[in-house]
Amino acid sequence: MFAIAIHGGAGTLARGDLPAEQEREYLAGLEFALDAGFELLERGASSLDAAIAAVCVLEDNPLFNAGRGAVLNRDGVAELDASVMEGRNLGAGAVTGLKHVKNPIELARRVMDNSPHVMLVGEGAEEFARLQGIELVSNEYFRTPVRQQQLQRLLRGVITRENELAAFGTVGAVALDSQGNLAAATSTGGMTGKRWGRVGDSPLIGAGTYANNASCAVSATGHGEYFIRAAVAHDICAQVEYLAVPLRTAVDNVLGKMARLGGNGGVIAIDARGEIVLEFNSEGMFRGQRSSTGMRAVSIYR
Repeated sequence: MFAIAIHGGAGTLARGDLPAEQEREYLAGLEFALDAGFELLERGASSLDAAIAAVCVLEDNPLFNAGRGAVLNRDGVAELDASVMEGRNLGAGAVTGLKHVKNPIELARRVMDNSPHVMLVGEGAEEFARLQGIELVSNEYFRTPVRQQQLQRLLRGVITRENELAAFGTVGAVALDSQGNLAAATSTGGMTGKRWGRVGDSPLIGAGTYANNASCAVSATGHGEYFIRAAVAHDICAQVEYLAVPLRTAVDNVLGKMARLGGNGGVIAIDARGEIVLEFNSEGMFRGQRSSTGMRAVSIYR
């Protein structure tokens, strides 16, 4: 048994607000990422390799808020965050405040594999990227006309930050390989118009990303401050491991707790048996899942 699930953000994008042609483009982008990860699993690759491959595809797709197409901070600069975790021995790597790393998720993997640390920040992370031979690009590479327009509307007060962020968020993947190992990967550009070096949940192990072979793997998307406060990813896995509750029950419990705090968003999760849960308390979540049992699906709304 092996399987993979992905997400491309969750929020209050109402059904019908997304033009049909654009909806088809998003679904095609999700399918491409899903298949990229699944094909590696079919060839016997690790869950971590598969999750990272899927996230790289989403980072390279300007439709999503990660890598090229990431939202911009108040100064019009893309600042990128990412994290990875593998469930076999709880290895983890994270990066935040990147401005020149083409695929932040690949650098997070290098932090895990080739450094004694878990998280690297800003200039230090990019110096490590240079030493590792990771591809660096101009910050202009990440900026798209759509994201520049969104920032300008925010600065003019035409839209609120919450509404602007609601439609398109973080990307991520969780996977189970044929060896029974779990992994999770998450990448984001954060919040439109963010200031003061703001960091959300995506690069924080236990908040936006967590994986443990004893329980499950989780990647989150939504209003990061609430995912941090509720330690969403770790709490889901802890409930599965220590309370022995089904994965769906754990997801519902934790998203319910976050909602009571006022948080909005969703998670993708997979357990050691291959059960997949894609759940959200927003109007939609860009998501997909595929397994060795023949199941393959992508969707946006319920």
